[in-house]
Amino acid sequence: ELLAVQGARYAAELPAHDAVLFSDYGKGGLAHVGEMVQAARASGRIVLVDPKGRDYSRYAGATLITPNRTEFTEVAGDWHGEAELDARAQRLREDLNLQAVLVTRAEEGMTLFSAAGRLHVAAAAREVFDVSGAGDTVIATLAAMLGAGASLEDAVRAANRAAGIVVGKQGTASVSAAELWPEE
Repeated sequence: ELLAVQGARYAAELPAHDAVLFSDYGKGGLAHVGEMVQAARASGRIVLVDPKGRDYSRYAGATLITPNRTEFTEVAGDWHGEAELDARAQRLREDLNLQAVLVTRAEEGMTLFSAAGRLHVAAAAREVFDVSGAGDTVIATLAAMLGAGASLEDAVRAANRAAGIVVGKQGTASVSAAELWPEE
């Protein structure tokens, strides 16, 4: 009964939002994420998922997933060279009917895989004090940028800058618009 009530509330809230973000911590809270992804996509919403586990099929149809290097390797296998990484990421994207896969690669930056190809963005961090929350910063920035109408490529560049800023701070931190765009 509670699940039905929460599902109805979720469906009622969808029209008020441009993007939906799911952060799966593998704790069972997203047991019905597949249905929620499909409902959001059917209503024309951008759907971003920070995945966990070895079975990404429950995220099928999402706009974008953001596994880190370790999570991606668990699902797609280890790779030897960039060409093999490209092939594995594109296969995963196609198999799950995703618009894009963004693999966050710590000190190597992040790489976006879409039907248009690949975009690699080098890490923006100058000094790293604490990586806590870096992945959350990436997906939150992507959701805000895409929800505001930015291109996927511009959103990825902004997310990379944001992650570079937060890892340069002590503890779990946030980034302000002034930090992200100091020239404006």
